Amino acid sequence: MSVKKIILPIIVLAQFCCTSLWFASNGVMSDLIANFNLDVNAMSHLTAAVQFGFILGTLVFAILTIADRFSPSKVFFISALIGALFNLCIIWEANSLTTLLILRFLIGFFLAGIYPIGMKIATDYFEKGLGKSLGFLVGALVIGTAFPHLLKGITDTFSWKSVIITTSSFALFGGLLLFILVPDGPFRKASTNSDIGTFLKVFKNKNFKAAAFGYFGHMWELYTFWAFVPLMLKSYDDLHIITSFNIPLLSFIIIASGGLACIIGGYISESMGVKKTAFIALFLSMLCCLSSIFIFDVTSEILFIAFLIFWGIVVVADSPLFSTLVAQNVPAEAKGTALTIVNSLGYLVTIVSIQLISTIKEFTFSNNAYALLAIGPILGLIALSKKKKLKKL
Repeated sequence: MSVKKIILPIIVLAQFCCTSLWFASNGVMSDLIANFNLDVNAMSHLTAAVQFGFILGTLVFAILTIADRFSPSKVFFISALIGALFNLCIIWEANSLTTLLILRFLIGFFLAGIYPIGMKIATDYFEKGLGKSLGFLVGALVIGTAFPHLLKGITDTFSWKSVIITTSSFALFGGLLLFILVPDGPFRKASTNSDIGTFLKVFKNKNFKAAAFGYFGHMWELYTFWAFVPLMLKSYDDLHIITSFNIPLLSFIIIASGGLACIIGGYISESMGVKKTAFIALFLSMLCCLSSIFIFDVTSEILFIAFLIFWGIVVVADSPLFSTLVAQNVPAEAKGTALTIVNSLGYLVTIVSIQLISTIKEFTFSNNAYALLAIGPILGLIALSKKKKLKKL
């Protein structure tokens, strides 16, 4: 087996291990609330904190063009190491909501050196079939994001701290694995200086803007859906007394199902085209948002779970496709910066969405709030429709 053939599996494994940090606190949220006397709304605040940290981190990385100036593998490793250490600090018994928010913010900041950097490394190795390669990579992110829920679901006999320790250990292992086994790729074109205007210049490209705004619409829905999956399951449980869900395990299944969808979507895009495949996935997820108004009233728990799994599939299937369109519509020496800035702005959108849905649910106690997630896909579909000549890979 050639070295290049093992590069993608290594990047995928490293990405999975390191992105398990993302929802580590969400996987043990009930334990954090009980152990640190947190308010029941702590979930939205802690989720927003890691998103805000990621936003600031990606902005710093983009402005300083770190992904294009320095070895991506080294940046990935250092970020994984620091992120793992801050995640481990969550088990400190003297934590409060303030310290937990700070820790989650710092974890998010260094995730900026993991997720977009991992995509940058993939673009440095794969010019042909990039959509398929990024499909595997984003699939790893999805499963890594869902992983803490699985740990919680199968480790009820152990302390919640074991979930935190395990995710930190995974992140350290993933960072080391990529640093040792993945050198700089053959298609990498290093930037020789820090051009603060680079991250703004890329938006002058109309095709790039179409892909970016499609991605922003997708992000309005994605992380809010992921964050509220456990609450959706609990709401259905409360409405239907005879139902008794294993919420952590089902949360893992629903979120992780999107990982396979990313991979399959990458293969489909090779024959159907990246833009068309992304458009269809975004359209289907929009329909799920609107259908959520009715789904909580169905009496069949199997149908309810099947609906959430389908939603979990289509909500993220287009993510690697948008990243592919972004990477293919900027100069090679600006790919890292372009991917990073688009990620940054996309995650800013998630904070607004998460806080909006959280606030509406707090005051109305209505599950109809999830229909507002359709706003993002609708705007994303409009953005994609305006440009007819996005590169098809």
